[in-house]
Amino acid sequence: MTLARPPAHPTSLVFLGTPEIAVPPLRALHDAGFPVELVVTGEDKRRGRGSERTPSPVKAAAVELGLPVSHDLQDALGVGADLGVVVAYGRLIPTSVLEQLPMINVHFSLLPRWRGAAPVERALLTGDAVTGVCIMDVAEGLDMGDIHADVEVSIDPTATVDGLRASLIAAGTTLLLDTLRAGLDYAVPQVGEPVYAYKLTTDDRRLDWSRPAVELDRVVRLGGAHTTFRGKRLKLWEASLVDADRPLVPGQLDGIVVGTGDGSLQLGVVQPEGKARVDAEAWRNGAQPATDERLG
Repeated sequence: MTLARPPAHPTSLVFLGTPEIAVPPLRALHDAGFPVELVVTGEDKRRGRGSERTPSPVKAAAVELGLPVSHDLQDALGVGADLGVVVAYGRLIPTSVLEQLPMINVHFSLLPRWRGAAPVERALLTGDAVTGVCIMDVAEGLDMGDIHADVEVSIDPTATVDGLRASLIAAGTTLLLDTLRAGLDYAVPQVGEPVYAYKLTTDDRRLDWSRPAVELDRVVRLGGAHTTFRGKRLKLWEASLVDADRPLVPGQLDGIVVGTGDGSLQLGVVQPEGKARVDAEAWRNGAQPATDERLG
């Protein structure tokens, strides 16, 4: 069998999504009057030892909107919908399902660049000047479907991952509604060399002070950047590029300025291990780093 093709003008939808990033598109579809017959989302999760299971953000929103919810993808085939809309569902859709129910996906990059799990983070970490959103067919391969529509989103040199994600959600939600209203009777194959957005690891957020300051600044803007100070972990939540008053070797402290492989970073907000976030000046006053003491 071949995969089912999206109807030009779908009459009813199934929505598949799980995290907070998928909530605005779901709300927008509902508010715009698109009939959502079912919401399929990830299982409820236990957030702490002995705590009750917590629904996904999409499930919580669906319940609030009065929409039926399921954790079983097979249920999408039994509600009479003629199109699935996928936004950060978190699981691959089996071919057996796609043969019966066509689906489109809101993907937060300009495909084929940044296929995969972490397109927003990888675009920021790599220093891309532009990214965007694609409305694509869900195909058998990972993010390999034809493109119905796309929109570019510029990446500000000081953008955080949260700010960039918010811009992409807003652009993607508008693009999704516009595309459904215009119709899905036209799509084009992806063109270009694929680049994969692998899921970030703890090591991706580790600050290697031998790298240039501009690269380390991007790591900080991802959130959760970390180094060590006196053998304990120190997280950096805010920093800025500066010119040091004197030459500094990588990791060397001069007040709250740190030397790197090329250039310097000024610490803004830090978080010592086991403690709350604090302004870097307050941290320095408490820790009183010795002259030329190093991070990392």
